[in-house]
Amino acid sequence: MADPVLAHPALAPGAVAVVTGGASGIGLAAAARFAARGLKVAIADLPGEKLEAAAAHLAGIATGGAADVLAVATDVSELSDIERLEAEVAERFGGTDVLLNNAGIQPGSALFGPLENWEKVIAVNLWGIILGSRVFGPKMIARGKPGLIVNTGSKQGITTPPGDPAYNVSKAGVKVFTEALAHELRNIEGCAVTAHLFIPGFVFTPLAAGGRTEKPAGAWTAEQTVDFMLERLEAGDFYILCPDNDVTRALDQKRIAWAAGDIIANRPPLSRWHKDYAAAFAAFVKGG
Repeated sequence: MADPVLAHPALAPGAVAVVTGGASGIGLAAAARFAARGLKVAIADLPGEKLEAAAAHLAGIATGGAADVLAVATDVSELSDIERLEAEVAERFGGTDVLLNNAGIQPGSALFGPLENWEKVIAVNLWGIILGSRVFGPKMIARGKPGLIVNTGSKQGITTPPGDPAYNVSKAGVKVFTEALAHELRNIEGCAVTAHLFIPGFVFTPLAAGGRTEKPAGAWTAEQTVDFMLERLEAGDFYILCPDNDVTRALDQKRIAWAAGDIIANRPPLSRWHKDYAAAFAAFVKGG
């Protein structure tokens, strides 16, 4: 994929980007792309060697070296941590222009499985994004400058496949919240901040690796996914629906349309995985 030319004013050299879940995977790839283009970068993640190593890596990329990089140990499910993150960024860099609410976990869940899995997934994946947007958003609006709030969702929050209901619920909530956020922002007079829903495809990251050490052929790298995100931000997309090497946008559109059609046609929920609808779904995908 071609390296995107960043013309968006919020992504200009000298702007400030905050990335949660920034110590690895998509978060680190995004932070590296921002740093390489002259932005000052703050990464937030759980404390430890991984966060320290990520900060050192970014310092080697950033225009101003370590002076343009801030690493803040943060639990995004804790309001006090998010408030401290925002304050430290403001003190160090003067404020935030780009917020990528990206932190997420996927320990697995079952409908009647351990409650703690549900609580933690929803606390991090959904509440982390709500808290991040609520704490940073008003300060970004008050700056009167162009800004971006990008929330990482998932296709699992749209088509909700069986197998990990807690994750699906959290990411469905991210979709609904970010849609509401975008609507709210565009109706605030003079607001130059916009919201966007980032929907990665199959990406080879620690979250999705499943113990594998080599990237599956069907997966994109984190860097490819971030480059696509930046490209679509330039185009002004709200729904940044990423393909991968296995799934085209056309196939994603079919799957999403079928999922919405369950309600319209009064089919059983998740009919895509229902044996009585297997042939109908296959025909729908194959059709024009």
